Amino acid sequence: MGAGEPDRDPAEGAEAAPGSGGSEAPEGGEAEGPAAGGEGREAAPVGDEGAGRRSAAGGPGTAPDGGGAATGDGRRDTAPEGDEGAGQRSEADGPGTAPEGGGAASGDEAAQVSEAEAELAAQRVERERIARRRAERQGPIDSGGKLSGGAADLLAAVRAVEGGAKPPATVMGDPAPAPRRPAPEPEHRPRPVAAAQQPAVPAGPAPEAVRAVSGVLAEGGAPEALAPQTAALLGEGAEEALRADPWLLLRVAGVRPEQADSFARALLGAECRPDDERRGRAVTVWLLEQAALSGHTALELPRLTEALERRGVPEPGSAVQGTLAEGEALAFQDALEERGETRGRSGQEDGEEERPVRVLVGLERYALAEESLADGLARLANSVPERGAPAADWEASAGAAQGAGADLIRAVAGHGLVLHTGGEASLAEPAALLGAARALGLRAWAAAPGPLGRDRFATLLAGGAADAVTVADLLAGTEGPGRDADGALDLDLLVVADAPQLDVETGALLAESLPDGARLVLAGDPAVLWSAGPGRVFADLLAARICPQIASRRPDPGPLGELVSGVGIGELAQVEAPGKEVVIVPVRDAGEAVHRTVQLVAESVPRAFGVPAEETLVITPGHGGAAGTRALNAALKERLNPGPGRFGGFDPGDRVAHSPAPGRVRPGRVTAADADGLHLSCAGTEVVVPREQVEQTVRHGWALTAHQAAGGRWPAVVVVLPGDAAGALSRPWVYTAFGRAARHLSVVQGAEQALPRAVAEVPAAPRTTRLPVLLAPPVAEEG
Repeated sequence: MGAGEPDRDPAEGAEAAPGSGGSEAPEGGEAEGPAAGGEGREAAPVGDEGAGRRSAAGGPGTAPDGGGAATGDGRRDTAPEGDEGAGQRSEADGPGTAPEGGGAASGDEAAQVSEAEAELAAQRVERERIARRRAERQGPIDSGGKLSGGAADLLAAVRAVEGGAKPPATVMGDPAPAPRRPAPEPEHRPRPVAAAQQPAVPAGPAPEAVRAVSGVLAEGGAPEALAPQTAALLGEGAEEALRADPWLLLRVAGVRPEQADSFARALLGAECRPDDERRGRAVTVWLLEQAALSGHTALELPRLTEALERRGVPEPGSAVQGTLAEGEALAFQDALEERGETRGRSGQEDGEEERPVRVLVGLERYALAEESLADGLARLANSVPERGAPAADWEASAGAAQGAGADLIRAVAGHGLVLHTGGEASLAEPAALLGAARALGLRAWAAAPGPLGRDRFATLLAGGAADAVTVADLLAGTEGPGRDADGALDLDLLVVADAPQLDVETGALLAESLPDGARLVLAGDPAVLWSAGPGRVFADLLAARICPQIASRRPDPGPLGELVSGVGIGELAQVEAPGKEVVIVPVRDAGEAVHRTVQLVAESVPRAFGVPAEETLVITPGHGGAAGTRALNAALKERLNPGPGRFGGFDPGDRVAHSPAPGRVRPGRVTAADADGLHLSCAGTEVVVPREQVEQTVRHGWALTAHQAAGGRWPAVVVVLPGDAAGALSRPWVYTAFGRAARHLSVVQGAEQALPRAVAEVPAAPRTTRLPVLLAPPVAEEG
């Protein structure tokens, strides 16, 4: 099932695709969530139904070297602000989702802290602050007394928990939309530990602990290969904990409820029952985790209980209540927009109806992150920038700029939070802003969620790579301005490119790290895929309208710009491509798609356009299947860098995608392999991936998914659309994939009319988030 089915239950967002060998993502299986067997979620196998020779546009044309292609099609624009066309999570960015917060440990000594370790240490400091602030504001739910059914039962249970009737649970409640908060007094932020002093990531579980867990797994018929991950996840006493509650196995990435049930039956025998409260809690948490993989920060209570019923939980309400009582999830309610004269009433007389609310349940980490993000954004939006040049100097800088660039400078002069939207060409405007700010004496920096976006944006800056960092490095303090005496980022202005790629956790850490009086500019294209992690931060902010929004009018040039612009507004029309900037290569089946892709990368594109194979990227909807990234990378390696693959399937010279932490991908190349691990060169940086981390964090990188490629641009791109890709296609996916090409785009087209239909009719699947409610202004009381 894919993005073409908008009614899909978000709680079931990671169901297995029949025959896929993995779980299916919301957009057809592109997500790379880890599976029990070590592989990620993948697309269903590709069949031969993609026969036919219709081009994407239906028009005639010529492929490179007479490949029988048709020219491309379309014009370009951005999706409406706040529209669902911004994309959704359909492919996780990593070669296999690493353990939470985990990347590959890189140093031989504690002093040599890896990028992932530094980020983890910085995130721990910020999370402690977020938890403390949340605890200070925490209170019971006051409204919702006139709810009925499951919602009323849940709220009653929550109140009972708060009164001590059951073990305490953390319950969040907001009787009305959270007001815009005034800029708070500067609070002390703990100074981050210097990189050289940061503690190393804790070592893996002890060998004896792994052996003990392995014995329990074998006894229950579960794969012993899960032992290291299970022991690390459950910590000290993992063996005893697993025996006491076999459904804890469901916390291990890739394990599904039916597998955990089988394990529990083997261990508990006749004591294993469907109504076991341990099972109910475990399945509830699992469903919330699957929803997070699909981009949701919370689930509405009815959807959650329905999903529990489908999973064979006899009393879903009790399961949710038990999960809340154990503190494994949070319950809260949000007041909804109400039309009519009752809007604006905060207190009702007896007999009057209360404002409608929705009851949601979410995992603590995402609920706290979204709350903290709203706090930080409201603080910036409501504060007056304290540092900078006089207004006259800002106006002079704006006068020297053009169009939306001048509007952007004027907006930043007087506001702490500004949004900037536009396509690829519009990046010149925030780049010009950065130069103007530095000329005015501000400590201004640029950042991007990933290294691809950072490197792309750096080419527009006067200082090049020296002026741009990744958000992870910025937060960790390994690059950028570092932190001031209070622990805040030591800067006056931060411009974040590719802002749609920010998830709620990263966004919260970023907002919390900015000092009072600083300025934040979030820039990005609303029509691209959303973040790989939960939330839709940029789209929610655009919809909330709590700060100035500057829309760029710079069109992307040439046939490629016209094509992608058309996709953005739902059109896939023919474009004139006299230089063969866009070609369509029809294929009948997956085998032909792989063959033609290898031919394009290795022969046709280099010969016709002078773009070498190492500068051509292949993009396909999923990792699995007969034309997924695995199959394509295998074929491309055999042609471009054959070898025995002695080190985990890799050889020196292999093109790879390294994922040091979930959601982050760094393209690179293998330089060597030895006892220390796999040696990579990633954007000029030497990286050593330990042997035990290679399988989880490194993939071959000639072919990527669209989410992995988001933020980057390549001289030539080959987009592969096999016949069974219809369920994986959506307007944001096509927009993102086509938009990665700078000079030439080849579309290996086996999806026939599914491609134009997806562009015209399939927007992004919605995500359930709380950020719009948290950012909404307070409702005024009637006199």
